[in-house]
Amino acid sequence: MKGIRLNELIEKSYGKIGDPKRNEFEQELRIELIREEIKKLRIENNLTQEELGKMIGVQRAHISKLENNSQNVTIGTLMKVFNALNAQINFTVVKRAV
Repeated sequence: MKGIRLNELIEKSYGKIGDPKRNEFEQELRIELIREEIKKLRIENNLTQEELGKMIGVQRAHISKLENNSQNVTIGTLMKVFNALNAQINFTVVKRAV
């Protein structure tokens, strides 16, 4: 059985870097990684979803939705969450190829 490298599999499924389908896949992956990091940091800080929500002025359900990928999140909310968790987030803005 011949193996296939991960980058080859991704390219086969989502296209080459710069293709719209590939860009969407990579954006969703980055968002998922941010969500996972938020959950990890919250747990490391011994905070419940309710406690973190109170710290940033939202309901527990909002934090749950944020961690479980069932709600869009604003940059403002991300900044509040990471500030409350004593963490820093850096954004890079890259112009897409047209």
